[in-house]
Amino acid sequence: MVGVLGAGLALVLLGGVLQGSFTMPMKLMRAWRWENTWLVYSIVGMLALPWLMAAASLPHMSSVLSQSTPELLAKLAIFGFGWGVGSVFFGLGIAAVGMGLGFAIILGLTASIGSLLPMLVLDPNRLFTPQGRALLAGMALVILGILLCAVAGSRRERDKAAAAQQLGGSRFWLGLLICVLSGIFSPMLNFSFVFGKDLQALTLASGAAPAMASNLVWAVALSAGFLANAGYCVYLLQKSRSWGLLSKPGIPPTYWLGGLLMGALWFGGIMIYGIGAADLGALGGVIGWPLFTATIIITANLWGAVSGEWKATAISTKAYSLAGIGALVAAIYVISRSSA
Repeated sequence: MVGVLGAGLALVLLGGVLQGSFTMPMKLMRAWRWENTWLVYSIVGMLALPWLMAAASLPHMSSVLSQSTPELLAKLAIFGFGWGVGSVFFGLGIAAVGMGLGFAIILGLTASIGSLLPMLVLDPNRLFTPQGRALLAGMALVILGILLCAVAGSRRERDKAAAAQQLGGSRFWLGLLICVLSGIFSPMLNFSFVFGKDLQALTLASGAAPAMASNLVWAVALSAGFLANAGYCVYLLQKSRSWGLLSKPGIPPTYWLGGLLMGALWFGGIMIYGIGAADLGALGGVIGWPLFTATIIITANLWGAVSGEWKATAISTKAYSLAGIGALVAAIYVISRSSA
């Protein structure tokens, strides 16, 4: 039993590292515009890999889909599309404020809203219990963390502008707003799981392994999310006339590999987390999710530091960032304790 729990925790940590790393290849693909990179990543991570994994792991996928009600599939698709909107904001926010701050702000909001809203919908009376109060305390810590990260980001832009002897900063505040919007929409992917139990039950009844029971939920929800992401990318490709960059002579083949790697890291992180959380059993929701989220934040900030996002900034600016990230990690811990 101890060995199973240890393996589960290791998989949860590995999933967090992969998720926290998936945007790193974007920094090496500067000849492509944002929409070029994001479209390739979306095709791989939101469409191809989820359906390939579902087909490979579910013995009777088509039968399960035929047994599902149109209302259930539509509900999952609506939640998935809402998450897809949040994913678009995520990509834009990371590009605007950097990996470190972007991941911290978005995931802090995602963790709190993703726990609080299902409670309000399914059992609002629990808001007045110790669990509900813990969730509200976690939300307060999220707000504090966001404010500290906002101060750090604003000071970072000011420090860099001073070092470069030029004005700047408005782009950061727009990026901060985009990150907040992403944090509001992104929990909808969790809602597809909360309200998709019937599809998981059908999958289990068809003979699927428990660790793979959610794969069809992933595929349906992420396909709808893909529509939001691909739609916005196509709009930008048309507007900016940047289709040609995908086949422009001189673009290294590694750009395509970078987009494939982003999709593989992102979806692989979610899949590995799901398997690890299943190994933890009842501890999956108590320990697995906050550990996964905190690992993503820490990994993204390490990559942000390695890639020079905080160069030419004062020590006090970095201290604000660390304090904000600490508050967000503490919020995730408080929220996880409310599940116990």
